[in-house]
Amino acid sequence: MIDPSTKAIDLLQKKPKQQNWGARRAAKDKRYKTSSEAVQDYIVLDFETTGFRAGADKIIQIGAIKYVNHELEDVFNTFINPSRHIPASITQLTGISNEMVEWAPRIEQKVDELLAFIGDLPIIAHNASFDMGFLYALDNIEGIKIPEYTVIDTVKLARKKINLTPNHKLSTLTEFLQLEHDAHDAIGDCLATAAIYQYCTQSHF
Repeated sequence: MIDPSTKAIDLLQKKPKQQNWGARRAAKDKRYKTSSEAVQDYIVLDFETTGFRAGADKIIQIGAIKYVNHELEDVFNTFINPSRHIPASITQLTGISNEMVEWAPRIEQKVDELLAFIGDLPIIAHNASFDMGFLYALDNIEGIKIPEYTVIDTVKLARKKINLTPNHKLSTLTEFLQLEHDAHDAIGDCLATAAIYQYCTQSHF
């Protein structure tokens, strides 16, 4: 069996190189459907951002991985120029500096491509209100309408399925599952989220 992280790296290397943190707004104005139904085909989504406030803070990295029958199928990964200064605390957390995004595309140049990548698949995210808050903050950028997605939150799923950890943070769960985890990198967090989802839904209980 191919290591999913290896396959993700291979897919990224084959793509053209691109110059390439819950959100209160989403909870207040939720425009997506939550689900706990097990699915086999899905998009795992993660954003790295300039801060915690969807709409006020901006995306600096998009990571999305498409899974078909729980197998890694495709990867969408890009830095985003937020058109503002990235705080030093965020650079320390994510490793993403102002210099790294200087020549990256702006979000209005990539949101259409991201939506096409997601298609009509359900979205899986860890602490989903955060990521969905940032996604729906893009509504009406360049006239683009963000669809009403079905969303599965692995925090809620793990709370039901894993009771041997002190909390259900992504880093705590990856340590419990003994996974390698490139934390606060969008693709690293996507791979970890996918592994947690698959653990919670595939015959472990």
